[in-house]
Amino acid sequence: MDFSDSPEVAEFRADLRAWLAEHLAEHADGVSYDSAEGVEATHRWHRALAAAGYVAVSLDPRYGGRGLSDLYEAVINEELAAAAAPPPPPIGHIAHAVADFASDDLKGRVLPGLLGCTESWCQGFSEPGAGSDLAGLSTTAAATDGGFVVNGQKIWTSWAMWADRCLLLCRTEPDQPRHRGLSMLVVDMDTPGITRREITLANGSREFAEVFFDDVRVPAANLVGERGQGWKIAQHMLTYERGPADMGWTGRLGNVLAAAQEAVRSGRLPADDVLRRRLAAVAVDAQVLSWHVARSLVDRESADPGSSGSIDKLLTTRVEQELYHVVDDLLGAAVVVGDQRPFSEYLWSRAQSIYGGTQQIQRQIVAQRLLGLPRG
Repeated sequence: MDFSDSPEVAEFRADLRAWLAEHLAEHADGVSYDSAEGVEATHRWHRALAAAGYVAVSLDPRYGGRGLSDLYEAVINEELAAAAAPPPPPIGHIAHAVADFASDDLKGRVLPGLLGCTESWCQGFSEPGAGSDLAGLSTTAAATDGGFVVNGQKIWTSWAMWADRCLLLCRTEPDQPRHRGLSMLVVDMDTPGITRREITLANGSREFAEVFFDDVRVPAANLVGERGQGWKIAQHMLTYERGPADMGWTGRLGNVLAAAQEAVRSGRLPADDVLRRRLAAVAVDAQVLSWHVARSLVDRESADPGSSGSIDKLLTTRVEQELYHVVDDLLGAAVVVGDQRPFSEYLWSRAQSIYGGTQQIQRQIVAQRLLGLPRG
């Protein structure tokens, strides 16, 4: 396989490098959700990337994208990692759900703000009684004149405390089987009846929240797709959420790996032969992941990503957890008595086995849908 750039991709890469060289220093604070200042710095970085044309470049130009091949999404991740820049906003999964299923009216109303990063979004999926069993969710949206009335609760909702809109999966057809009774709504988060409660994680992150909906009225025009189509949209959406490039994972892992390699080469972090070999092995795995991601994105040009996104998720989880394990071993006791960020990131890497679908679910999808194995 030829991994060299075409002339068009090479030009795009050069333009991005030049932009980063000029503007990256303005955003040295990076990405953080552990303070109000960190959140604002994160949003400034996302808005800057979007204004320069480097967010959701594979989406429709009418709504703020550039209509390019998905391969360019991988290029953005690669270059941000090489420049030790913060990753792009993880909105590809939400953007594709709206772009691929919503009405033209709804797309015109909400996609420009999403792709321009002038409006923040969250994804209302998990519930206290329906985490991995997404089809078992109980949040309802009862049809009424002109729209729906939503009641229920969501939990582990990323960025909900700052979100302007929520892409909400809810039950609109109570008389239908579980998977067929779900629909997707775009909900304005300032609608009366919505309460947000912050969740502080063990690593100090304030990214998550639980959200309560009490008689929340949502216009019928905010229905994404058709009633009862929510499960199909959710599965389509999750294929992108599990994609390393769509969520900015490849760029983030590249930053961590490069920093660890530099620290070992410079002698700031002493490493014996065993740790050096482990770091080298992770570097190889990360490069293979990068190539795999690029191939996956190219394949999207001719087919929906479908179940193959589960392979990407499994590979990303393995690389991320191996990487942070090695980093913590390199730091030794300093990981718990010094700078707390490496240990915080290690804790976060353990959650990679759960969010976006657990490891067990990903393996079941690969076994049944890709390998054709019978249900156990």
